[in-house]
Amino acid sequence: MATISTNDLKNGMTLILDGVLFDVVDFQHVKPGKGGAFVRTTLRNTRTGANQDRTFRADEKLERAMIDKRDMQFLYRSGDDYVFMDSTTYDQLTVAPGLLGTAVDYLVENASAVLNMHDDEIIGVDLPASVELVVTATEPGVQGDRVSGARKPATVETDAVVQVPLFIDVGERIKVDTRSGDYLGKA
Repeated sequence: MATISTNDLKNGMTLILDGVLFDVVDFQHVKPGKGGAFVRTTLRNTRTGANQDRTFRADEKLERAMIDKRDMQFLYRSGDDYVFMDSTTYDQLTVAPGLLGTAVDYLVENASAVLNMHDDEIIGVDLPASVELVVTATEPGVQGDRVSGARKPATVETDAVVQVPLFIDVGERIKVDTRSGDYLGKA
């Protein structure tokens, strides 16, 4: 197991504390005028997403988790599960939707994704910043309703609901931000 000093912490690192994986969200090295230095951190539990504040002594040793980032291509859905193919080895991997989180709202066939794995367990999914999706259902824009910035709900091909401008119709391709789920424009 790799150990790391609290002096070498960086945002985005993954640590193993008491057998649980945590991502470092923020850290601050504090040297008070009196007493020893310490490191104040904000950690996010990779499984639950809950944030936790912890303080460590300076130069304390922590266990660092080795995260394997695999380039994968989403092939198809098999029942409720999602089937991915490793881009380098061509091995297929079946993943339950619960492990993918909100990424299922943006996965279309042949889309690329990076699966973050720790000991063959998926702990996260990295998607491109935006994806193009086809609108499958939406209400038509009402004639005369021209309020600036007016929005309406639209269902896309992944069954996600996105707020779009009134002029968007069924069958149009739109760009959606995968981080926030916001409409970015027509594709």
